[in-house]
Amino acid sequence: MNKLKRNERIAAMVKILSDYPNKLFTLNYFTERFDAAKSTISEDIVVVKQSMNKLGLGQVKTVAGATGGVKYVPQTSQYQNKKVLDEVCEKLIEKNRILPGGFLYMMDVLFYPAIIQKIGEIFASQFTDKKLDYVVTVETRGIPLAIMTAKALNLPLVILRINSEVTEGSVVSTSYTSATTGTIRRLSLARRAIKPGSKVVIIDDFMRGGGTAKGMIDMMQEFESDVEGIGVLVATKIPEQKMVDDYIPLLIFDEENECDGKINLYPNSQLVQNEKNSENLKI
Repeated sequence: MNKLKRNERIAAMVKILSDYPNKLFTLNYFTERFDAAKSTISEDIVVVKQSMNKLGLGQVKTVAGATGGVKYVPQTSQYQNKKVLDEVCEKLIEKNRILPGGFLYMMDVLFYPAIIQKIGEIFASQFTDKKLDYVVTVETRGIPLAIMTAKALNLPLVILRINSEVTEGSVVSTSYTSATTGTIRRLSLARRAIKPGSKVVIIDDFMRGGGTAKGMIDMMQEFESDVEGIGVLVATKIPEQKMVDDYIPLLIFDEENECDGKINLYPNSQLVQNEKNSENLKI
């Protein structure tokens, strides 16, 4: 391999780090990949670190020691959150999205990769300070959100099933009550899916009363695992008292203030630049 110039090494390094967020790369990896001295690679890392920080593109962290190295940690600013969440709001406030039961049709947005990748990074930014082992969701609409969050956190994704599959072997099942309909529902998960004593974060697409999230928490207790956080794309404003505490909604759906078919949906003010800049978007 021909020797690379500094700008070529830095471009390649940014690409590698950003493609594998939260993955630790040793200095030896880059010295061998670029056929360069450790001192040269260290200088390159400083440039990458300063540039990413200056432009608000996330953090490049170095870990000292024989087992250390460098990793890229996605980190979104409140300004970036507002830009992404406003874009999502604009798509979701289109007419005819309200479904029977007061739900919001979101499938087209949930399965749009460019949008979901950004949302996954916003979720990941809320949990980077926690030591986690898994990202957990329930099939099926929450899967795109959860897998992008798992990618940003460099964690495996665990999917709770509504109906168990014979291909998963022995499973653990639990029942929960839907806070919306009051019906009893069932969740199942393969016994080998999560190691006992793990720490997890739950990601889902929609929360009204929190029954599904409570069911997932109960399932984690069956595996003697702790839920360190809950993130949902959209949470309804009413009821204010959910069946779970300490959840992070990205968007708030205020059904009470709907009028003339207009959808009242807005970003969580705690995640965006300021409350004034998070004005409700209506059509």
